[in-house]
Amino acid sequence: MQRLPHLDDLARIIDMGGAHFETRTVCEITCCGERMPVQVVALGNPDPALPTVGFFGGVHGLERIGAEVVMAYLQNIATRLKWDDTLHRQLETVRLVFMPLVNPGGIWRGTRANPNGVDLMRNAPVESAEHVPWLIGGQRHSARLPWFRGELGQAMEAENQAVCEVISGEFLTRRFSLSVDCHSGFGVNDRIWFPYAHTRRPIPHLAEMHALKDLLEETLCNFRYIFEPQSRQYLAHGDLWDHLYQSSQRSPDHIFLPMTLEMGSWTWVKKNPRQLFSLLGIFNPLIEHRQQRVLRRHLPLLEFLVRAACSHARWLPMALEREQQRLKAMGRWYSEVNQEGLP
Repeated sequence: MQRLPHLDDLARIIDMGGAHFETRTVCEITCCGERMPVQVVALGNPDPALPTVGFFGGVHGLERIGAEVVMAYLQNIATRLKWDDTLHRQLETVRLVFMPLVNPGGIWRGTRANPNGVDLMRNAPVESAEHVPWLIGGQRHSARLPWFRGELGQAMEAENQAVCEVISGEFLTRRFSLSVDCHSGFGVNDRIWFPYAHTRRPIPHLAEMHALKDLLEETLCNFRYIFEPQSRQYLAHGDLWDHLYQSSQRSPDHIFLPMTLEMGSWTWVKKNPRQLFSLLGIFNPLIEHRQQRVLRRHLPLLEFLVRAACSHARWLPMALEREQQRLKAMGRWYSEVNQEGLP
């Protein structure tokens, strides 16, 4: 059986990184009779006093462009390690962690779900007490329907357990960490979502998220990302990043800021309507030059996140400024919540 090309691409990039890359297989899954690894690549300073930045992709197998954006950035770093002294000095102050292919079985099969038919972004032990949209908010009726959460009472899927292991070991032990999970398929705009997805209530680190938004808009002023809580679009059960963010709250003096990049795939369809006749085409650019443009477009965002983590002490709001940031965020994103009388 032919290997998944993305695994070969990742192996090539790992070989380029050489001794600088710490690579391990967190778990293996079976798809079509073949064993496929879920791998993590780390580099930089492992000192737990320093920040960590994580890059995740391929959670939904159908959205291959997310995995490809993460691998493009990893390749960028592997190439620069050969000559870039600035990068080497930067890596003395930060830890970088990559999981480009969280769901290799889904990528191989061309499905949103993993080989068990489970949507990994609906599979975490998080229940919404608020109204969620039918099906899209997560369902337990059948793996034959989309957005299947898995059977009630079963453990999380192996791929999600692998992500949780990496987050627990590399992120939740740090005073400051952030991550971005790359997806596609929502509208014509590129969006950056942050928790919560299961409730309209704001997260405890709302002020920090708003400060990061301001920093992003000031720094990448020519880019247009819509930065918002996912709950402004829809609510869902079982969101993995909600679960991991809530796990981080066991250490209140630690800050973990998980985000999701939702690349607006409708733009690609608008420019090439024939993509509507391909399931992959709805979620990925199929023309080579457009794919290359997407890979280039988001590298500044990923590099920005690394620099923001390295310098987090310079922009994290403190004391009165933190309350001001929180109030701005409430006015921007949670005016409806205020009207309902929620905190």
